Amino acid sequence: MPSLEWKSKAEAIPTPGVLRVDSLVYPHGAGYPDVQPENQLILGENFTVMSTLLAQYAGKVDLIYADPPFYSQKHYPARIGRGEDSRRPQEWKLAEGYPDAWPTPEAYLDMLYPRLKLMHQLLAPAGTLYLHLDWHASAYARLLLDEIFGAERLLNEIVWVYHGPSPIRSAFNRKHDTILAYTKSGQYTFNAGAVRQPYNAVTVKTFNSSPRAGFGKVPDLVRGKVPEDWWYFPVVARMHNERSGYPTQKPEALLERIILASSNPGDLVADFFCGSGTALAAAARLGRRFIGSDIAARAIHTTRSRLVRGKAAPFALLVEQAQASNWQPEAESQPADLHLSVKGQIARLAGQGLDEVDYWEVDPSWDGTVFRSAAQAVRPLRKGGVPEEVILPVMPARAVVGRIGRNLHIQPVAEAADGL
Repeated sequence: MPSLEWKSKAEAIPTPGVLRVDSLVYPHGAGYPDVQPENQLILGENFTVMSTLLAQYAGKVDLIYADPPFYSQKHYPARIGRGEDSRRPQEWKLAEGYPDAWPTPEAYLDMLYPRLKLMHQLLAPAGTLYLHLDWHASAYARLLLDEIFGAERLLNEIVWVYHGPSPIRSAFNRKHDTILAYTKSGQYTFNAGAVRQPYNAVTVKTFNSSPRAGFGKVPDLVRGKVPEDWWYFPVVARMHNERSGYPTQKPEALLERIILASSNPGDLVADFFCGSGTALAAAARLGRRFIGSDIAARAIHTTRSRLVRGKAAPFALLVEQAQASNWQPEAESQPADLHLSVKGQIARLAGQGLDEVDYWEVDPSWDGTVFRSAAQAVRPLRKGGVPEEVILPVMPARAVVGRIGRNLHIQPVAEAADGL
């Protein structure tokens, strides 16, 4: 088979880093304090993160979904405003989301190629990779995956079809993405029964009315069909209930189909370009374990809040040592004007600046080492402020400590509580 070559193509040597545990998060207190979280959410550069995980997870990840930059040559802002009119985007308050601009095509391939190789190493023998791109780079990526996995390991080229406005007037509107699914081996997980869908009403009527329909082949109309390799799911538009404000967010229904088809309950699902956390949220809801990472602190905050809202299983939040400065703020940004108090099993945050808080969390039994988030208050996705009170899962013991995150999506240093 042909391969894709460029001048700077090289075998990248995995370079493990240091992952520091920032906190253990028990959404709504479930599992606190006895459960040791298996799931991981990591702030870090994903080549370093995957290199670090190889020692423990090589050949053990059952499903990887990858939604990397598309080589679109754009910069995508994130929406961070409060109570804005979704119909008037020109008035939104925006911040840096992530860049997808590259000086040359070779620079983009230098990023993608070594990361795909690491994903192949992390996959279990029966594992599957779903690589999500669009017309900008999917043709290049297919040649890379043919080289890494073998051309015979292509399971599907899936087309995700959607609709929406487009400024294009000199060509057909570009309204689909391409998802390349490759398996690690010839023995792989595929749960056809988990993703079957009803036949179209016209098809049912046709088969019920004529014994000659289908040239004598009568499908099981009750059981339904396995979906074709083109999928229609609406995009997460600006007024969608799932909308987190993070750019290029994918719909949960899309990820749900992938996860149901190519993993089983209890399997390990990974997304190393996790962005808004759709894959992790869907995996958690479907009873899978998960590992997710992103280099953007805003992405990690968005995903963390989403997992808490969805009452995911406990997870560890880790920070790659080289990215620590992107997570912890400078001393002058500490929320000295906010006051945390605890009475019985009720924790309350009050004071000036509460309207700028995205979330706050409490460890009711601080041991002076790792922060264990046992109760969380998260700002609603659509409207409303962050709750001022949370119920602790246990009576406070030793020191009670709380932390907050403001709209810059960073996690300030802990503050001691009073009023015990």
